[in-house]
Amino acid sequence: MEKKIFVLDTNVLIHDPQALFAFEDNRVVIPIVVIEEIDQFKKGLDEKSRNARQISRYLDDLRKSGKLQDGVPTDRGGVIQVTVNREVADTAAKLIFMDVNDNLIIGTALYFQQKYPETQVILVSKDVNVRIKADTVGIQAENYETGTIKFDEFYTGWSHEELDEVLMQKLASSAYIDNPFDYLYPNQFVRVSSKGNSELMYNLRYNAAQNRLSKLTHYTGQEVFGITDRNFEQAMALDLLLDDDIKLVSLSGKAGTGKTLLAMAAGLSKVIDEERYKRLMISRPISPLGKDLGYLPGTKDEKLNPWMQPIYDNMDILLSLHDEKSDRDPKNKRKASMKDFIDYGFLELEPLTYIRGRSLPDQFIIIDESQNLTPHEMKTIITRAGANTKIVLTGDPYQIDTPYLDAISNGLSVSVEKLKGEALVGHMTLDKGERSELADLAAKYF
Repeated sequence: MEKKIFVLDTNVLIHDPQALFAFEDNRVVIPIVVIEEIDQFKKGLDEKSRNARQISRYLDDLRKSGKLQDGVPTDRGGVIQVTVNREVADTAAKLIFMDVNDNLIIGTALYFQQKYPETQVILVSKDVNVRIKADTVGIQAENYETGTIKFDEFYTGWSHEELDEVLMQKLASSAYIDNPFDYLYPNQFVRVSSKGNSELMYNLRYNAAQNRLSKLTHYTGQEVFGITDRNFEQAMALDLLLDDDIKLVSLSGKAGTGKTLLAMAAGLSKVIDEERYKRLMISRPISPLGKDLGYLPGTKDEKLNPWMQPIYDNMDILLSLHDEKSDRDPKNKRKASMKDFIDYGFLELEPLTYIRGRSLPDQFIIIDESQNLTPHEMKTIITRAGANTKIVLTGDPYQIDTPYLDAISNGLSVSVEKLKGEALVGHMTLDKGERSELADLAAKYF
């Protein structure tokens, strides 16, 4: 037998169809009940259904190379096998109830463990209760963590460093210094202070091509569609958002730190004030907090209204601030509204449901609440970007409403970690809450 035997739960394959081939030179076992569950998912139009159909196609192609019941060799030296329930019922019947699909999967792992006692058998599931039940019958169970990141090492986009007096004096009269540190990621920010004076600080951004640390040039404290930064993290985020050479910006952080507001302000400024992009497109996953309201009547726009209400709230804030600035201009006779922006084609609110297959050039795209996306969904969205398009991802990895995703496996966290070394990408983690003192307390203690 192979080095290890991995028995896969349905949720692993639905989460990532490539999981079939992720275990290299080991044996991957698919219980027949998993195929039955996948068959129930394949008829829809959502990401789960598309993944279910992809799994079926993979297995159908493998049939051409041999019998799945006996095991089909893979290019990496492993084996993929589909096994039927009748082989495991007798083994597990005394331990667990075999009329439950999860238990049938556990029973399959138990059967292989008894049949091959010298081979390590591991049940892989994203369902914590399945892993707990497997452990109670002596089966080693693990979460599917391919593509996850270590959250305690999560890239924040900035760091604090101390410089000697010579370099600090150079910064007082120069816009940049040569990089004195061992290694920085492209577009990483460094907040530097003197070793003898912690009050004097400079916010610098790393230019990997020139190996320099430069002062912020794209955001220098100016109003951006009526708002300015309230802390150095927001200043760094705005510097990325206003830099047209950065094509993908990710903003993560707890509630109330200003992620969505900053992204929308920069987008409106680029589209309306500077005319750098043709349209600001804002989208977010359809993931309810608490119990779903169910079917919503009306047109697509009317159905979308409850899901887009956070966008409307932020837009109201920006328009009111922008109008205050416009009121000081005697030439301005009329205040713009969100409906005007939509009617003129400057703004588009689109559910992610309909983004697959689109090509989106010359747009400033904001994907809000992106922590509720899988890595595969994130790939689908980013690959929609056409020429001269900028994408901004915002989200809080600790507020996830999608089953089987967590802080280390969601699309936002994975994209930040995988793309942090690219010159076209920038990231900033916002930590200081600015919504209100009460909101900051709630984010801190709950």
